[in-house]
Amino acid sequence: MTRRHLVGPLVLTSFLVLVLIGISAHAQPAKAPKYGGVLVGSPLSAPPSLSPHEEATISTVQQASACFNNLVYFDPAKRQESAETLVPELAEKWSWQDNHRNLVFFLRKDVKWHDGKPFTSKDVKYTFDMVRGAKDAKGKLRVNPRKLWYANIEAIEAPDPHTVVFRLNRPQPSLLLMLAAGYSPVMPEHVPVTEFKNKCVGTGPFKFKEHRPGESVEFVKNPDYFVKGRPYLDGIKWVIIKDRSTQIAALQSGQLDVTGIGWNAANVETAKKGNARLVVMEADSGVNDNLLINFKRAPFTDARVRRALNLALDRKAYVVGPRQGAATFGGAMLPRPSGVWGLSDAEVKKLPGMGDAAKQKVEAKKVLAEAGFGPGKPLKVTVSTRALAIYVDTASWVVDQLRQVGIDATLEQIETGVWHPKMTRRDFDVALNLTGIGIDEPDANFLENFRCGSPRNYSDYCSEDIDRLIAEQSQILDRAKRLKLVHEIDRRLQADGARPILGWGKQYALLWPHVKNWVQHTNSIYNQSRMQEVWLDK
Repeated sequence: MTRRHLVGPLVLTSFLVLVLIGISAHAQPAKAPKYGGVLVGSPLSAPPSLSPHEEATISTVQQASACFNNLVYFDPAKRQESAETLVPELAEKWSWQDNHRNLVFFLRKDVKWHDGKPFTSKDVKYTFDMVRGAKDAKGKLRVNPRKLWYANIEAIEAPDPHTVVFRLNRPQPSLLLMLAAGYSPVMPEHVPVTEFKNKCVGTGPFKFKEHRPGESVEFVKNPDYFVKGRPYLDGIKWVIIKDRSTQIAALQSGQLDVTGIGWNAANVETAKKGNARLVVMEADSGVNDNLLINFKRAPFTDARVRRALNLALDRKAYVVGPRQGAATFGGAMLPRPSGVWGLSDAEVKKLPGMGDAAKQKVEAKKVLAEAGFGPGKPLKVTVSTRALAIYVDTASWVVDQLRQVGIDATLEQIETGVWHPKMTRRDFDVALNLTGIGIDEPDANFLENFRCGSPRNYSDYCSEDIDRLIAEQSQILDRAKRLKLVHEIDRRLQADGARPILGWGKQYALLWPHVKNWVQHTNSIYNQSRMQEVWLDK
């Protein structure tokens, strides 16, 4: 296998007629990449840590990915991620054996950690024994959001310094893709994972320079990177700007080279009107807006109450309201054509909340009355959400929708640093959440968000029958047969109100034309931040 590199500008997707001029200006004939310069961007929010395995937010992955490498990664030049777009990183090649029961990786021999120590198979074993919670693991994660991704691993062997074998209890073809996710970097055995709270030691194209919590994260070029001639940049600086208006102004004035994650369509239009030279890139994000309903807290233990909440939310109004047209309808899996596992349009139209809004709200009031709530005794609900504008936009809309059926709803905003711990403790009534799927793959989604006992199954939805189907689909090698079962699971999750999906939002990147080789994948925002191919045409 040979490593493929991105050497010319990406083909940009259109957003509105408004941005066609900017796109045309950016899509000029390819130039030879230049070395030098520091890319300055503004992320969604400050990272709670620089430890991807311990976090559940794009804020960490976006900023920390340049520090690390995976065994395999998704080709940045291929916009739709799939098994066919995997490229080597720390592994030179790999092989499935024993009918997808053993996955063998043959590692590069020229890789060093940023502190100069050699990378070996022991680091791989250390990382994934720690993540899967093996009894003899040498490290332990503070929190472990994706432990169930790796629950099927029976053992990890490192027979020599450059060979690793993952032995599985049953076939699981998705394991290779999960190892390619931005959430799955290899960590150094010799550095305690506790040190990754405010710094990182990796093998990636950029080395950690400085982290000022709440202000900025900076990286510098790794001169010993194993991909010769990479990276092009001298460094990357992520500047934390909480207010979207301030972000827009900083981008327009040239203080930032790129930003956009967490923006809605109106923000994009405002930025373009202020400076027509800005380039807009739009794609599906692999992130859905969803309602978390605490299955273990009364009165939400009553299925009638949960059904009423689901019926109250008009999905069509959601798209034209808080998402301003920049979202698509779907179930638990990313809709087509960006996603490859989503329900068909005909099936999506049958999902709760997709019918006549007025009739659904009448039905919601009726169901609430049956559960003992009405004008004389309204259901009182606190709608919690993360204190970021892209969350608050939709959460405010949810509060209004619930009030329209007589529910006494109030909004609670939670700071990023405590948001995921609060959800993990199930310390909420109802919450508006944005759930990003690390990869467009049923195992990653179902195991993480819907499996009984998963730390990220925040609603505590639990169905032994669904768990059985999840395990069954995971080991099916025939894609068509697997797709059929995935669709059955998705339909049942929506009918159960496991985590009511409002829709799947679009993602944006706004950048100056001098930023070259910026990556924008169509089905995930989590696997495109290595930055080794980005360069500045200045």
